Formats: sequence, C-alpha cells, structure tokens
Amino acid sequence: MTLGLVIGGGPAGLMAADQMSAAGMHVIVTEAKPTVARKFLMAGKSGLNLTKSEPFDTFLAAYGGAAPFLRPMLNAFGPNQVSDWAQQLGQEVFTGSSGRVFPTAMKASPLLRAWLARLSDQNVEIRTRWRCLGFENGFRFQTPLGEETITPDVTVLACGGASWARLGSDGAWATWVGAEVAPFQPANMGFMVPWSSHMTKYFGTPVKSIALCVGAQRVRGEFVLSQEGLEGGGVYAVSRGMREGHPLALDLLPDLTLEQVRERLSRPRGKASLANHLRKTLKLSPVKIALLQECARPLPQDLGACLKALPIRHDGPRPLDQAISTAGGLRLDALDESLMIRNQPGVYAAGEMLDWEAPTGGYLLTACLATGRWAGQAAAKSVAQGGA
Repeated sequence: MTLGLVIGGGPAGLMAADQMSAAGMHVIVTEAKPTVARKFLMAGKSGLNLTKSEPFDTFLAAYGGAAPFLRPMLNAFGPNQVSDWAQQLGQEVFTGSSGRVFPTAMKASPLLRAWLARLSDQNVEIRTRWRCLGFENGFRFQTPLGEETITPDVTVLACGGASWARLGSDGAWATWVGAEVAPFQPANMGFMVPWSSHMTKYFGTPVKSIALCVGAQRVRGEFVLSQEGLEGGGVYAVSRGMREGHPLALDLLPDLTLEQVRERLSRPRGKASLANHLRKTLKLSPVKIALLQECARPLPQDLGACLKALPIRHDGPRPLDQAISTAGGLRLDALDESLMIRNQPGVYAAGEMLDWEAPTGGYLLTACLATGRWAGQAAAKSVAQGGA
C-alpha cells in the first residue's frame, strides 16, 4: 500500500488526508501540537462559521488577487459543498440573516469528532507532538521518542500561517519548505489606537450602526473599542486596506445623508449641551459621541461632515501573532495547477500556508477545506498514475 504523509492537522490537512485515504492510501498525519485542529476549535467557540451562502462570483471576489488561482478549487468545493460535507458528517447547518452558514450545534467540536471518527475508519494514522524539522532523504521530525524520518510516496504540506503560534500556526515551515515565501503580514486583525484616559469607560463597548470607509471600500458593520484600540468584524473587513496605508474614516450615521445630518444639527439647541443635542437630534449613542470628542477636537464648524467621515488615527495593526489569519506564505507561482510545489515533485501544499487572504465570514475555512481537498485528490491521483 502506498504511503501518504500529511504535515499539519488543521482543516486543510485533515481534508487532504480524508481524500487520500478514501482513495485507498495509507495516510499518516503529523501534528506538532498535542491535539489536532486547535485553531479550528478556537474559531468555533463562539459559533463555527463554516462558509457563506451567496452568489459564487461574489464569494470568489472576497479572495482578491488570489481569486483566479483559487477559482477551480472553490468551484469544486464551495459554499454548497461545504454545507453538504458537514451534513454528511451528521451536523445539520443553518444560514443566518447575513448569509453566514453555521452548524446547528454552533460549536466545532461535534463536527471534528465525527470527522476524526471517519478518518479513523479510513485507517488514517494521526501522530501528535511530531514537529517537522525539514526534508533531507525524507521528512525529519522531532517526536516524543526522538528524531524520526518518514519517506512517503507523496506528501501534502498543510502547516498553517503565522498567527496564533500557541495553537500551532507559527510559520516555522518557511525555513525549510524549499520554495519562495512571500513575507507574512497580519490579516483580519485589530489596530492599535493610543486612546486618552477619557475613553477608558468605553473599553469593551460595541460601536454599532456605522460604515467604515477605507480607500474606495465602504463596509457596514460594527467593532469594539478595546484598551489596545479597535477590534471586531467591521475592522477586520477593511483591515487589508488599512494595513496597506489607506486612512480609516467612520460614517457614524450611515442611514442619513449629509444634508439630513446638517438639517438636524441646525435645529434650536437652547441650553442643551452639545452631547445632549447630538443625542436628541441624531440619536447618537454615548460611545459615538465619545469617539467624536476623542478624534475630532477641536470640533470643526461643519460638524455634519465630520460625523459622516470621522477620521480615526491609529498606530498600525496589532502584532502578527494576534491576527486571526495571515497574508503572505508560499507563493502561488511556486505551485502548479494541482498545488504541487514545482521544484519538489510529489510534494503538495494547501491551506493558510499559501499566499492568499480573505475576510472572516466563512471564506477562510472554505478555502482551507477546498485547497486541502484539491491537494489530497491530486496527490492520490499522482500515486494512482505512478507519478510520485
């Protein structure tokens, strides 16, 4: 029986192992941490967002410049197929109002248990605490019993990105992968803001019903004020543009036109304070008023324009290891259309270790599953054709 090796026990690696073992191969999955899929489980603690239900071209556009490369993989295993896959593992799913798809159980653990049970039935062998050291006459590993070497017929690398190192994605593979790697950068991350002490009382407060404007991008969403700065889905959605240097402006009243805001501000104020006037005429929440006072003093004469485009100055993204995901990684032009590394026949790569990025909302997990499936099928096909 041919031997397939998968390095990395996250969603991409497990999907590759699933496909290879289903094709009749004996598969060994190595994982540096004590258990597999740690980041997957962490992501599912607050509700596992499997994918996003929307037209395919809209879904594909979320991957930016990597979309043409990923198109065939996502076309073969996109949102509909991810939902079907979860249901085949006994996990019913539902679609929220935003189009995001979740398992009914919400958590990742039931899905992972069912998946691991299937892999066990397919005789997939999982070896934890096996850290890959590189390739030299086989893949070398540091294991609990010392150094070991595996010489497989075919290999899929699914080593993850470079964020959340404590969960297994530390980017250490970049030193031994043997192909060109684009520099890692944080993606889907918060941004640091040096708040004054006046903002302390608002730490942990969500800022809702806003639009975030970065360059040509405008996103309706929300975020949370933290001691460090800005966090949350709305910020993550525009984080790439912010990382690339485009300024952030907030439309605090996205449901009103500038003319409507100015008209309301012009109403008689009487003896009311500015804060009370803003609250009564525009229904501004206390946290929005605090942001205005923090970021726009001295307040301009045209306060309406400021409320519609409040500039938020920041000190850049949070550290790489604190990002939800990473940009950069194994360059796509180092891979052929089957995800095989061009200068390493029989070695494929998948998941977050590849140089692509996408926003949160189901896009990250779907592409990890799709590329893992693609690489696993290609590896199995190569063995069947005697190409490995």
